Amino acid sequence: MNQPNPAVTLTRTVEGNGDIAVISNLAKRYGTDGALVIDNLNLTIRAGEFVALVGASGCGKSTLLNILSGLDHQSSGQINLGAEPALLFQEHALLPWLTAGKNIELALKLIGIPKAERGARAQELLELVHLPHAYHLRPHELSGGMRQRVAIARALAQGRKFLLMDEPFAALDAITRDLLHEELIRIWEETGLTVLFVTHNVREAVRLGQRVILMSSRPGRIINEWHVAGEEHRRIESPIVSQLSLEITDELRKEIKRHG
Repeated sequence: MNQPNPAVTLTRTVEGNGDIAVISNLAKRYGTDGALVIDNLNLTIRAGEFVALVGASGCGKSTLLNILSGLDHQSSGQINLGAEPALLFQEHALLPWLTAGKNIELALKLIGIPKAERGARAQELLELVHLPHAYHLRPHELSGGMRQRVAIARALAQGRKFLLMDEPFAALDAITRDLLHEELIRIWEETGLTVLFVTHNVREAVRLGQRVILMSSRPGRIINEWHVAGEEHRRIESPIVSQLSLEITDELRKEIKRHG
């Protein structure tokens, strides 16, 4: 991992304890004299958790995911990982000249799965995301929701147990988004994944997360969190989602006004 300052000792390890990620005193600054994007961020994510992360635009949510995934590096602080993560973006980023199955096979190839085994494994993953007939379809032949399901299958093909999701459903219509919420929860429960889900949509965060984490405006820090109690399979219109969303939105508005 490249270090912006050789005087800073950075740690990025994989450990086999019950925590998937332990982030301590994390800071990120772009350039030597640039403003802090993230400062003194501390967060622990336990194995098997579904954690939703919300905050104002520009607070450093995506930057945090990029650092955790290894696409970027912190300026200081420590990250201890119990599993290497896979990152899923808002855009599906499927290769348009490959079929859904071949997009997944490419991910399998990159982790060393033998060629003879890739087809069957890709088909298994498509079945997991409820797209058993999509193997030979190219991305332009799939709906937006179907493309995101293939992207989830491709992320799972990497064999990772820690999934980072950066507003993956933001571009979809409300009905498709709600259906994918159900699919994601089902996949999470069936696979034992740990999920860190970034969204601007507070209702989406409460509908999905076991915990909802609120980041401050720049520099981004963790300023509050909520444990979502109540019914196990919540819907976007559930009373608990409505009530807790109002509380979190009120805190978010205060934070935006404070730094406005």
